[in-house]
Amino acid sequence: MNFILEAKKHVFKTQYHKRTLIAVKPDGVQRRLVGQIIQRFELRGFKLVGLKMLQVSEDLLSRHYSQLTGKPFYPDLVKYMTSGPVVVMVWEGYNAVQTSRAMVGLTNPADAQAGTVRGDFIMFIGHLRNVVHASDSPEGAQKEIQLWFQGQELLNWDCCYHNITCEL
Repeated sequence: MNFILEAKKHVFKTQYHKRTLIAVKPDGVQRRLVGQIIQRFELRGFKLVGLKMLQVSEDLLSRHYSQLTGKPFYPDLVKYMTSGPVVVMVWEGYNAVQTSRAMVGLTNPADAQAGTVRGDFIMFIGHLRNVVHASDSPEGAQKEIQLWFQGQELLNWDCCYHNITCEL
């Protein structure tokens, strides 16, 4: 019996400690939406383990969006992403990537459902802005987190709430 209980705890903790990268883009920062976006992730039970605000360089963007550099819209994307500060966060939680993608909504904010970050904060400024970036896969999240954060910038801390509610 103890073996089964320990195995369940291990599986739960392994799934629970997944991380994802969320970035509030310049329009979200300019519109002062950072706090509301953070609140959504906290209310969902995610734990913030990394946070920083920065003016993104073109070099960092070219590495982050390496699969898009040849696309016709890439220069506009760089112009947009360097137009103001970005707030980048690493969140930890159960099924973090999939859950955060559902919370953020579809990439095209016009198609995003109400109740999602993109659906609720849609704004047309010359063209639609989608307010946030969210990692699209666990592998992508790991790559993005390593790109945006140095190891010492991420905190491994115990959240008393998780210790109380997550133990079996």
